[in-house]
Amino acid sequence: MSEVLAVCRVHQLLPDAGTVGVTAIDKRPVEGPVKAGRLGLYADVQADRANHGGEDQAVYAYAAEDAAFFEPELNREVTPGLFGENLRTRGLDVSGAAIGERWRIGTAVLEVTQPRTPCATFARRLGSPPRWVRRFTEVGRTGAYLRVVETGELTAGDAVEVVHRPSHGVTVAGWFTAWNGGRPAFAETARLAAALRAAADAGELRLSDDMGSRVAKALAR
Repeated sequence: MSEVLAVCRVHQLLPDAGTVGVTAIDKRPVEGPVKAGRLGLYADVQADRANHGGEDQAVYAYAAEDAAFFEPELNREVTPGLFGENLRTRGLDVSGAAIGERWRIGTAVLEVTQPRTPCATFARRLGSPPRWVRRFTEVGRTGAYLRVVETGELTAGDAVEVVHRPSHGVTVAGWFTAWNGGRPAFAETARLAAALRAAADAGELRLSDDMGSRVAKALAR
């Protein structure tokens, strides 16, 4: 059974060497039901709102299976929230989810919008492991951002039910890997972009602003 192992939200703002000066990446598990609204979980915040948050990146989910993959490389336990995620799941291929896929968790329904793009703040959060941003990108275990399409409450222990899966076949990891593959992957990126554009034009999903611009760029090359 696919389930939520932990629901996490910001514990405290931390000083950060980036341009904003602080980061809200310090997410930690909370007990009891948490409201999921259009802009994310109740009492959660984002410090860098130019690059994080908003309706298309309201919630970030990461799979326990993907977290376990990185533990030997980081030589530490990847506890829930360490990667800045709001939801730590088990039994669900989060990075392999289709863009536009919908999950029912508790009384809320969330929709997969796009992969997480790693940044220097993420690396600093982990103590700046060598080549961390590049390594995270190479592996493609990105987790998924979600928008909240039906507000409600969710809590640790809730089942994750996939209630809709688009037919286009483009997964979060598949898109992320192609997009970051450089010129050798241009043809594959264009193929995936065309599938997403067709699905969006057919009303099967709504592309996030970020995904929409990347799809347009891939098709224009």
